[in-house]
Amino acid sequence: MMVPFRRKKTNKQFPVKVCTFDSELEFHLEHRATGRYLFELICRTIGLRETWYFGLQFEDSKGNLSWLKMDKKVQDQSVHMTNGSCMFIFLAKFFPENVAEELVQEVTQHLFFLQIKQAILSMDVYCPPEASVLLASYAVQAKYGDYDEAVCKPGMLISENLLPQRVIDQYQMTPQMWEERIKTWYADHRGMSRDEAEMEYLKIAQDLDMFGVNYFPITNKKNTEVWLGVTALGLNIYNKENKLLPVTTFQWNEILHISFDDRKFVVKTNDSKNPKPVIFYSQKLRINKLILDLCVGNHDLYMKRRKPDTMEIQQMKAQAKEEKQRRQVERNKLTREKQLREAAEREKAAMEQRLMQLQEEMRAANEALHRSEEAAELLAEKNRLAEEEAMLLSHKAQEVEQEINRMRMTARKTEEEKMYLERKTQEAELLTARMMEESRKRALEADKLKNELIHARVAEKEAKEKLLNFLSRTSTESILITPSSSPESPMHEMHSYDLLADGDMEQLSLEIEKERVEYLAKSKQVQNQLKELRSEIEQLKIGENQCPLDDINAEQLRLGETKYSTLKKVKSGSTKARVAFFEEL
Repeated sequence: MMVPFRRKKTNKQFPVKVCTFDSELEFHLEHRATGRYLFELICRTIGLRETWYFGLQFEDSKGNLSWLKMDKKVQDQSVHMTNGSCMFIFLAKFFPENVAEELVQEVTQHLFFLQIKQAILSMDVYCPPEASVLLASYAVQAKYGDYDEAVCKPGMLISENLLPQRVIDQYQMTPQMWEERIKTWYADHRGMSRDEAEMEYLKIAQDLDMFGVNYFPITNKKNTEVWLGVTALGLNIYNKENKLLPVTTFQWNEILHISFDDRKFVVKTNDSKNPKPVIFYSQKLRINKLILDLCVGNHDLYMKRRKPDTMEIQQMKAQAKEEKQRRQVERNKLTREKQLREAAEREKAAMEQRLMQLQEEMRAANEALHRSEEAAELLAEKNRLAEEEAMLLSHKAQEVEQEINRMRMTARKTEEEKMYLERKTQEAELLTARMMEESRKRALEADKLKNELIHARVAEKEAKEKLLNFLSRTSTESILITPSSSPESPMHEMHSYDLLADGDMEQLSLEIEKERVEYLAKSKQVQNQLKELRSEIEQLKIGENQCPLDDINAEQLRLGETKYSTLKKVKSGSTKARVAFFEEL
């Protein structure tokens, strides 16, 4: 009996490219792969555990931006193909209420930092000029580390994309002027690591009015065009011309039910006194689906934050805290080693300076010895010349005496010659006396020169002894200033951390409250810095380049209002009043 041959069934694969803000990942998936499989594969690849904030965005076949559904197959979601691959962007879909307390992993903080920075630079999120400069300084600290004047040369930051183009166009300032203001704050961040700089960036960015808001164009019953903002705290309603200040808001704890029917969207509140729902209309059914998806996700996270942390989150926070302290210990160790290295370099420079000083002193001593030797040689030469001159005078005196004797012998011949000779003899005697006196003076001078020569040789001997003593002392000092061996490295401290138990929740709350107080104090300092920069560049502002959001922001500053005070004021009214206000817009 013949058994028919059956070809083994194989699952064909299709390529997928996923872009983040700093990398691009490539995968090959089977046709039956779901969105959840792809999402978890990406999270495992980049080491992300706080997955509930993120999603995969793509462009469908009609050119609309959509979020990948987790329970459906990837190829069943009309993903637009680019160069034969499915293209996705890994983005934060939901945002935290407080970045410092909720973002645990460093990779999570880094992904939020890159996305928020891109949103600010592309002007999707409005940022005041002074805050833009401060955020740019933190971005530079995160990228380049501590400020080093030798590395950060003039013009280095000009080529960087650090400020929104809207801010640059609003002021009569050159790129060099912007660079100097960024450098001023960049230098103040010395000692801050990359993750700390990125967290400080996010702390400032979360106070921006448009941070974490997804805007959708809607209309009310009167067909008035307004904006719906879906946030981590609830739903905001904005005027068409103003995306900064909501005219009314509904928190998630006030919302009981959300649903839509075609383009009609219905929001029911839990106010028993006012069962009337909030109704608005979107432009397309697709927009209502996206709004509902974001509402459900934000509401789930809102409720999750108000419950005790799960064991997984407690473990992640404990690991993050331990890792942070370990890095702090390593950073302190590196700082200590750097200080020791700088101290050794300073000591080496001092020793080199001392060595140069000793070499200069030895050169001066050698020159003094050389001059002493030359002076002694000159005195010896003078003494030799004086002795030769004294010998010549002595020979001349002997010759004169012989001449006198000869003249005396010839004087006896005649009287006339005698008288003549006597006169000549007297003259010769006078001359002889003068010459003998001169000879005596020359002899005294020769004795004086001998004494000077003796003193010079004694001085030469003393100079040589002084040089020998100086050289021996120099050798001793060189031995004494030899650099000592580097100090031992500080001992590593041992740390241990336990996971939080149920009874430790109160202690955790106290720590969070303490960090909140410290953050408020630091925030006040940051506000003072921003106010100082704002007043500094105010005179260079170009009025015709201001946008409506700049005018709204200026009015907020004048009234002393912030994002949180505005939200508190808007939601302070009753639910009934807010629903009526929305319908009457």
